[in-house]
Amino acid sequence: MAFQILAINPGSTSTKIAWYSDGTEVWRETVRHDPDALAAFPSVADQFSFRLGTIEEALASHEASFDELSAVAGRGGLVEPIPGGTYAVDDALLKRLRMGKPWEHASNLGGILADAICRPRNIPAFIVDPVAVDEMNPVAKVTGLPELPKVSLGHALNIKATVRRAAKDLGKPWDELNFVVAHIGGGITVCAHEKGRMTDLNNANEFGPFSPERAGGLPAGDLVRMCFGESMTEKDMLRKMVGRGGLMAYTGTSDVREVKAMAAGGDERAREALDAMAYGIAKEIGAQAAVLSGRVDAILFTGGVAFDSDFVAAVQKRVQWIAPVLVYPGEDEMPALAEGALRVLRGEEECKIYGRFISGGEKA
Repeated sequence: MAFQILAINPGSTSTKIAWYSDGTEVWRETVRHDPDALAAFPSVADQFSFRLGTIEEALASHEASFDELSAVAGRGGLVEPIPGGTYAVDDALLKRLRMGKPWEHASNLGGILADAICRPRNIPAFIVDPVAVDEMNPVAKVTGLPELPKVSLGHALNIKATVRRAAKDLGKPWDELNFVVAHIGGGITVCAHEKGRMTDLNNANEFGPFSPERAGGLPAGDLVRMCFGESMTEKDMLRKMVGRGGLMAYTGTSDVREVKAMAAGGDERAREALDAMAYGIAKEIGAQAAVLSGRVDAILFTGGVAFDSDFVAAVQKRVQWIAPVLVYPGEDEMPALAEGALRVLRGEEECKIYGRFISGGEKA
């Protein structure tokens, strides 16, 4: 009997839903939501019924039923730092997902929705490789101020899926290889993936290269002076750095295609910003290669911007001396969710229990 798995990935203005039968995609829907409609809800958690209705409508349009499912895998959100893997959505994890702290994130709804579908049917609900995956070496977290340690937040789901794909292409176990992975999208995560673990990475919101919409690392002193000198609130400053930074700040758009067109039309500011973003990514790849002591089996490019061969080439020319470059454009988040659930259902991977890791009983 084939395992039937529903994957749910709530985004800030969309809900992605996909049905898999033994790992093969049967259908997929991306439902776009009116931002004004979502803004009417006091919090992300309050969107629950609205998002569940969206999922129910998608299943009805494909003449599918929740009762046919073997499991549901939801996108994992902001939880306590935990190692990568597939986690059962139990009461402890559900409570944490509902908190919406340190800030609200639409991905938290993934596990909440999965639980709501699965609990009445007595089937397992999972989250897979949430954004809070923390497998960093202790030394990688140390900064120049003890009060401000580096926090592990990144595109773990797609990075882990890309590593598995590359290892399969190379014909070797994924946890025996070393990769530097560059996820290039609206945010950028460059990660040292060492024998199955994300041992170091830039926090896409705070460190490393700027991205289409995020400012990346900034001169600390100047940033402090700007915060105290500008008539902006804390929320305004955070929004300036995440959402209105990067290419957006230089060109007025976060669409790399539009920035390329502007540069081709003679806009020097756009050209310089694009070149600088490629430069910053290459520099971060070099830094993460140093984390691996230069023992890098391949450099992997993934994320939406990886579809742009010209941009990838601009980065590649600076880093190809380190290791071979493999390109996996786009985001494999939906199949990655289904595959994480399927590995557990097949007994190929042990399902992790959230509470065991946050209580300090187990380590990565």
